[in-house]
Amino acid sequence: MAHFFIGTAGWSYSDWEGIVYPEEKARGFHPLIFLAQYINIVEINSTFYRPPAIRISFSWIKKVESYPDFLFSVKLHQIFTHQRKDFTQKDVDDFKLGIEPLRARNRLASILIQFPWSFAGTASNTEYLVRLFTLFAGYPLALEVRHSSWNRPDFYELLTEHGVCFCNIDQPLFQSSIKPSSVVTNPQFSYVRLHGRNYKNWFKQDAGRDERYNYLYTKDELEEWIRRIKDLGKESSRVFIITNNHYRGQALANALQIKNMITGEKLDIPDLLLLQYPFLKELLKKSRKDQLDLFEEK
Repeated sequence: MAHFFIGTAGWSYSDWEGIVYPEEKARGFHPLIFLAQYINIVEINSTFYRPPAIRISFSWIKKVESYPDFLFSVKLHQIFTHQRKDFTQKDVDDFKLGIEPLRARNRLASILIQFPWSFAGTASNTEYLVRLFTLFAGYPLALEVRHSSWNRPDFYELLTEHGVCFCNIDQPLFQSSIKPSSVVTNPQFSYVRLHGRNYKNWFKQDAGRDERYNYLYTKDELEEWIRRIKDLGKESSRVFIITNNHYRGQALANALQIKNMITGEKLDIPDLLLLQYPFLKELLKKSRKDQLDLFEEK
């Protein structure tokens, strides 16, 4: 049976204060330690903007030492995916060195190679992908492309040949946007990323990060993905599910819903998140629910 890892893209958001994290924090509080109580994977976004550092990787490991199954997915630096030129072998080596503690301690789920929608399925772009796969050979790699021109059997065969996991995504669907799927190209793991469906702001030039990813999935919308996720679990030993609709803690709310819908488990839920999203109450562990009901009666 597949092992499902469900979590959020990132954890450092100012708009999570007072919604996910308490505004008044106890001594020693850290968002990563807090989240590890509720989810078992996070996707690290900071490595997209600046190369990872060994000391930081060690600090992440230290913070989740009480959770031996907790994993990190690391987003590849933008010099490889968005600039795509003028990088050197040193840039490759520095990135590998920065995440080596995660790999050595079996905490590395994957390096996520995320390309923008404009990166279409051309011959030259395919050649570039093969170059990247070669540069990072030996690492668990997941590839996210957003343009529908990649939806071809020969492309999936290429990923299988190089042992690269295809990232199944949910995004607003415009012309030439790749559609939701349940494609497995590496039996060791599958990957799902849910970006939300904010059609209004997805391609809006002046939309900020928060506006673009401001979306809360309904239970019916998540049901569509639960079916796909379970299909992925039939063909791969691990499935990584990341919610990227981060604004105001919506990613954590939907991640907890997904966890409940897959496992059937009743969950612990952060108190503040429960206040913000009362529909999560139905997911609570029974003992916790009884306490809340008693409190409400008072």
